[in-house]
Amino acid sequence: MCTVTFIARKNGFALGMNRDEKLARVAALTPKIIFADGQEIIYPSEPTGGTWIAANAAGAAFALVNWYAVPACAEENPVSRGAVVNAIATQTKPDAAENILRLLPLPRISPFRLIGFFPAQKKIREWRWNGKKFSALSHPWRTAVWISSGFDEPGAQRARKKVFTVALRQKSAGSLDWLRRLHRSHLPTRGGYSICMHRDDAATVSYTEIIASASRVQMNYFPHAPCAGSKLRRIKISRKRAAI
Repeated sequence: MCTVTFIARKNGFALGMNRDEKLARVAALTPKIIFADGQEIIYPSEPTGGTWIAANAAGAAFALVNWYAVPACAEENPVSRGAVVNAIATQTKPDAAENILRLLPLPRISPFRLIGFFPAQKKIREWRWNGKKFSALSHPWRTAVWISSGFDEPGAQRARKKVFTVALRQKSAGSLDWLRRLHRSHLPTRGGYSICMHRDDAATVSYTEIIASASRVQMNYFPHAPCAGSKLRRIKISRKRAAI
């Protein structure tokens, strides 16, 4: 249950992600910088170590959403979907990331969609695992949205995409203020279909923002529903040149 909004920019991008979870789930840990494979990576995490979003010093970023429209579920010795982003968080090229993903024990992982953003190559790659088949899609380098929902995925996608499409007509479209307003949105009504999601048993529990420019990569994080406030925790790292 998540909404991911991507804003394409000339020398980078901005990315916002609402994470929707059951209210009974243990709270996640705030983002931190770690060193792996010789570079810095930023991500929030589950207490067990998995994550749903990450960015590295080359400016590449990854966001994972559960694929609820697919009824399959890994049952035998399951591996958390939170391990998927960790496996490729240091990668700077889409093909290299894909090679790693294909080596994962996918039959033990429940269905997911993982989107990778690679500003050095201006490429977006979406990987899909439906429980039986792994596939990859390429998307143009332009503003877009991805949506998942365990409540009613087709319905949530229709409702939130409509809000996103209308918002794109605003003069401020593409600005950080616009991105934050979008992820605070309760349109069409506050509930299971709104981008800032609220239900009796589940809700948007955090908002993560990634800003990649020519000189730095920054992650901003709010550990509650974005409608509850605007004081974001900010972590920055210098952007390293990535080979094309």
